[in-house]
Amino acid sequence: MMIDDAMGTPNMSENGERTQPTPRMLAWARNSAAYRLARRMMSRQELMQAVSRKARQKYEDIAPEVVEILANEAVRFGQTMGAIDDQAYADVKSQSAARNGKSRRAIAQTLARKGIEKELVTAALEEVDDVLAAVRFARKRGYGPFRRKEADQRQLTRELSSLARNGFGFALAQRVVEMDQQEAEDLLLPPL
Repeated sequence: MMIDDAMGTPNMSENGERTQPTPRMLAWARNSAAYRLARRMMSRQELMQAVSRKARQKYEDIAPEVVEILANEAVRFGQTMGAIDDQAYADVKSQSAARNGKSRRAIAQTLARKGIEKELVTAALEEVDDVLAAVRFARKRGYGPFRRKEADQRQLTRELSSLARNGFGFALAQRVVEMDQQEAEDLLLPPL
């Protein structure tokens, strides 16, 4: 059994797994958090998963408890630096997704997968307008008022199905598909 010189306590289990992180491992966790958070905004859960995955790759014979300690240290460091804020993350990601034509339902599912709490998701979605998002989606795909030629029944069904698959309700999808171009453009252009 090896002894950690700094603390005078065993740092290896009987089966050879490391049971306590070394100061060097903790420094690595903080550096890993800084590197990841400098590149892109992450939720608390995303950072924990990324650091955990990398720790298991980097350190042989590391116990799950140590991986958890390193991931928690990375998150603590990110929060101390002000780089981890799940509410800000939810707000930014929901507004960006809505501008790209994502529905409230699709945004909520994405944020939930990223580990954002339900209350934070609800608060972030208050500013999202599903009608505007559906019109943006239709514009990207050339549906409804942005169609180049008159649609037959098959095309209308395809457009409605596509809107439904992307989280827009049937009534909203039908409204957007039947909308005229002027109404759609009035929605897209902000009032002066």
